[in-house]
Amino acid sequence: MPALRGFLWLLGFLLTGEILVTLTGLPVSAGVVGMLLLTAWLLLHGGGFDDIAAAAQPLIAMLAMLIMPGVVGVFFLVDELAGQWTAILAALVGGTLLSVLTTLWLMRRLMAKRHGDPRDPGHD
Repeated sequence: MPALRGFLWLLGFLLTGEILVTLTGLPVSAGVVGMLLLTAWLLLHGGGFDDIAAAAQPLIAMLAMLIMPGVVGVFFLVDELAGQWTAILAALVGGTLLSVLTTLWLMRRLMAKRHGDPRDPGHD
């Protein structure tokens, strides 16, 4: 039952993101807006819900299958992307580097708090 409740939380935030994107006309995916709202909600309430974790685990296990339709769709757009390969490559490399650096920074910050590292700027 916790997985069902967690899945309903995820769907609720996805629906909220869809409503916000539709009402405001934001040029952002409703899923991204929903996940940002979920992140803000979890930050404001001091941590994660076990229900959401229970729902997310099976989804993470199937992440490759969830990404597959978008990857296959690019195959049909190759002709339209012909002059854009430099921009696509720059976005892929830049996005990957930013993602890795952000993950590293966040991991070091959270690990320092957990272990009471005096090098942590927030440590007293």
